[in-house]
Amino acid sequence: MSFARVALLTVARGLLTGLITLVLVLVAWQGLLLLLDVSPFLAKGPLDVWKWLATVPEAADNRAMVLGNLVVTLSDAFLGFVAGLTCALLLAVIFTLFRGIEHALMPIALLLRSVPLVALVPIISLITGRGLTTAVVMGAIVVLFPALVNIAFGLRSSSPQISDVITVYGGSAFTTLRKVALPSSLPSFFAAVKISVPGAITGALLAEWLTTGQGLGNSIVAAVAKVQNSEVWASVVVITIVSLTLYGLAQVVENLVLRRMSMDQSITS
Repeated sequence: MSFARVALLTVARGLLTGLITLVLVLVAWQGLLLLLDVSPFLAKGPLDVWKWLATVPEAADNRAMVLGNLVVTLSDAFLGFVAGLTCALLLAVIFTLFRGIEHALMPIALLLRSVPLVALVPIISLITGRGLTTAVVMGAIVVLFPALVNIAFGLRSSSPQISDVITVYGGSAFTTLRKVALPSSLPSFFAAVKISVPGAITGALLAEWLTTGQGLGNSIVAAVAKVQNSEVWASVVVITIVSLTLYGLAQVVENLVLRRMSMDQSITS
């Protein structure tokens, strides 16, 4: 089977999985509202959110407001995601090549990870200000530690026999890393990516809520204070759908890359 056909099947499978998940979530959402008999003023169902975004006279303004805030949040999350994942990859490579540095820095990293992010917000905002930099730093912190652990584990999971062969033929530690460890760590890398996507969005929302005063994080809190419950529910639904979509996209890319690698290895062998 050609790679193009495999790619189409993988994308189609991902779309079907996403559609089934969406239907199940909508059914469970509406079912819980009916089962718990929550006041419709407080709890909005899927149809209520759809009407607020699509059919009421103010729907165009509602969509523009939510999508405008969404763009800000996704920009913050993307920058935090890239910064955190890049730092995690670099640190994992350094830890793999120089174990002494790992023994010195990893306990500090784990200690910082144990500190609640909310407690770090005042310190971060004092150092970086109450703007974009704070949102990026917070997103990067959320992404960094889980990604670092996953990628470092993947780099150490390479075959010791193949590494020994490269060493016997005069290969350096960097050659072993490039030829063996990095390719074998791809499953762990993609696991880190899938964990980091919702983590970066969470960090961005938290920063917007506590410091920047922009994006969906701020608009949701403001809507709660004004008892604009339809806006709250619509914003939460939109950011949840986007987060799940990005997670699914990462899953599809992972499947394609790993399938391509397995096909190349089978052709080579």
